[in-house]
Amino acid sequence: MKVTVIGCGRWGSFLAWYSAKIGHDVILWGRENSKNMKKLKNERKNEYLELLPSIELSNSLEYSISNSDFIIVAIGAQSLREFAKKLKDYDNKDKTFILNMKGIESETGKRLTQVFKEAIGENVNVAVWLGPGHVQDYLKGIPNCMVVSSENIETTKKVVSTFSSELIRFYYGQDLIGNEVGAATKNVMGIAAGMLDGLELSSLKGALMARGTREIARLIKALGGNETSAYGLAHLGDYEATLFSKHSNNRGFGERYAKKEEFTKLAEGVYTIKALRKLSMQYEVDLPITDALHRIIYEEKDAKDVLESLFLRSTKFEF
Repeated sequence: MKVTVIGCGRWGSFLAWYSAKIGHDVILWGRENSKNMKKLKNERKNEYLELLPSIELSNSLEYSISNSDFIIVAIGAQSLREFAKKLKDYDNKDKTFILNMKGIESETGKRLTQVFKEAIGENVNVAVWLGPGHVQDYLKGIPNCMVVSSENIETTKKVVSTFSSELIRFYYGQDLIGNEVGAATKNVMGIAAGMLDGLELSSLKGALMARGTREIARLIKALGGNETSAYGLAHLGDYEATLFSKHSNNRGFGERYAKKEEFTKLAEGVYTIKALRKLSMQYEVDLPITDALHRIIYEEKDAKDVLESLFLRSTKFEF
């Protein structure tokens, strides 16, 4: 099978490596002026992995799209709309697009499949590939479970059968809304977890996990999804990799923020907080953890005061 991966960062380069490793013909696309792509072209490796010899590198978007059956998109969530507009004039009829990214458009509060279809056209075949797992662990041969979801079960099954291996065990996602929202919002909980680490309040992560999952379950239900999806692989199932792992950018951002230190890598949850605030008001859903993070990051309130107030100073019934 012919596969193109769009995006040559940590996750995109891994997906190209993984797809080639399980036997597919792979094109890895990146922008011509991308530092990541320049390094891969010069050295065939980055700080995480060495590309397999069979992987073709390309700066031509038209070539990369037209020569593959499956197009995996692994770029920043906030860049998706503008990128997808570039694909509108291509022949996408028989192709399957897989969004391998986690986020909600910050300005609109829309899920990424909604954004993608608005930009490229409603008839496009699109799925999401979500769940736990870090590049560093996969490269050590440590397996994990992930989930694929779409509006069409046949598309879901096709993606699962094409990309399953002993390294990644896939489940069929039955709730696209819940899986997309759950995957995006676990990054927000990761930021909160990192702040607790930075404030030496890590013992409160248990409370964060319990309350965070219920908070997102309420939102998923309000958006028309199945609230139990919050307890699946896309959200609660990804907590270990996001709230505890040293490899998590969102947890790392939260920890550095609480310590008033700079963090230079992409933490998608920062943008998702803004999107969740919009959805909270639009659907009248109480999201106290999200509100707390908004006060800390966007209103510059003291992280220790806000988080201690959230977890330690209120007496209420648990359920």
